[in-house]
Amino acid sequence: MGDQAASDTQLPHHQVFSVSTDVPPSGATSESFDDDGRFMRTGTVRNASAHRIAAVIGSGVLSLAWATAQLGWVAGPTAIFLFSFVTCYTSTLVADCHRSGDPVTETRNYTYMDAVRSNLGGFKAKFCGWVQYLNLFGVAIGYTIASAISMMAIKRSNCFRKSGKKNPCHMNRNHYMIAFGIVEIIFSQIPDFGQLWWPSFVAAVMSFTYSTIGLGLGIAKVAETGKIRGSLTGISIGTATQTRKIWRSFQALGDIAFAYSYSLILIEIQDTLRSSPSESKTMKKASMISAAVTMVFYMLCGCIGYAAFGDSSPRNLLTGFGFYSPFWLLDIANGAIVIDLVGAYQVHCKPLFAFIEKQAAENFPDSEIITKEIKIPIAGFHACNLNLFRLVWRTLFVITTTIISMLLLPFNDVVGLLGALGFWPLTVYFPVEMYIKQNKIPKWSTRWLCLQILSIACLIITIAAAAGSIAELFFISSHINPSPPVIDSIHLQNKN
Repeated sequence: MGDQAASDTQLPHHQVFSVSTDVPPSGATSESFDDDGRFMRTGTVRNASAHRIAAVIGSGVLSLAWATAQLGWVAGPTAIFLFSFVTCYTSTLVADCHRSGDPVTETRNYTYMDAVRSNLGGFKAKFCGWVQYLNLFGVAIGYTIASAISMMAIKRSNCFRKSGKKNPCHMNRNHYMIAFGIVEIIFSQIPDFGQLWWPSFVAAVMSFTYSTIGLGLGIAKVAETGKIRGSLTGISIGTATQTRKIWRSFQALGDIAFAYSYSLILIEIQDTLRSSPSESKTMKKASMISAAVTMVFYMLCGCIGYAAFGDSSPRNLLTGFGFYSPFWLLDIANGAIVIDLVGAYQVHCKPLFAFIEKQAAENFPDSEIITKEIKIPIAGFHACNLNLFRLVWRTLFVITTTIISMLLLPFNDVVGLLGALGFWPLTVYFPVEMYIKQNKIPKWSTRWLCLQILSIACLIITIAAAAGSIAELFFISSHINPSPPVIDSIHLQNKN
């Protein structure tokens, strides 16, 4: 509530108007403000961990059984562990870049791109911006598709229950996407990332809910059959051709990378933390906690799902109908996915919203449409701040992502590509380069060489994952009827 009250006198730190012009409210003391003149940040390790878990443990976790099936019992768990280690390590590098120079006393960076700009210069900042915001745009589209699939899975499971699985229960996904878009239009009007603490906590709870249900159903399946399925090398030749097995192994790396795609919002999360102890120490601790939690969950979901289904592991444990019962539990899990995606959509899109609004304010500083905040009183609550430009622009953004979602293949088939395109530049390259520059690490020193080897290795993995994802998309596009109801019918069933 304190953040909401603060917004009455200054724009939130994701907005772009200079805080140097802010006038402290009547009766406010210096203790009410941080060292940059903005209202005192109150975030803790718990808050940061919740934000990160909400951003990380998302719908990508449900494709890990399929990814593990492509790689096998050796390479699958190894890949999950290595991705977890790399993202945790690079997250600690990013934590030191929240401030330019000294991580305790120097100027704050408020966004990921601000950190890149202050450490690496304008050209790399522009490149980072294009990669980051295109990735966020793609993630918004993917989440829209995924939410529709989960809503359809709820209706289809009930249809199967009533018909005894005799009715194929075809349906069109478009109106589910429209419903999700309407909800996102409403939530997108929340102006400040700091005000998103409660959707983040709700999303974190939902993530654990459906992940735990998927994990529990996988354990029950193993107990029912009494067998641990799978092989050391992944899916067998015959289930897929040799060539397609290779491409799908690469695509599986992209799926795992997507499950760890959260580095681009780390600075925004860190900017909500209190300054004592230092934000970098708090964020590093939160990074280790969230990395440990997510790795355990990812390892369990990937391995138990593979043990339950082997080569037949579905692309999504809960919507691929690897499980048909209990229907009520599947409905709860898919409902939790939808609720989680509502919050995750907002968490991921806030940086993009703030960037466009910043550019608009810089180019049209005298426009009341862009700068004026209209206070709308709500009985029993604090007044709601409504900005006309924010209303129009964010609404158009959600409409655009919804329309594009209606035209694309289901979410599971673009996960690998989204993960591949965003992993190396945002999770590895920029954190490594910023760390080298900020700490003045000598070129060709042992530490410099190790960091470059890490970056190059991850680049190779990214290229392979992108190639595998594109190859799979071409294969799918050439083998199915592109009408929406048929696509959904094929991909929501247990197909490889």
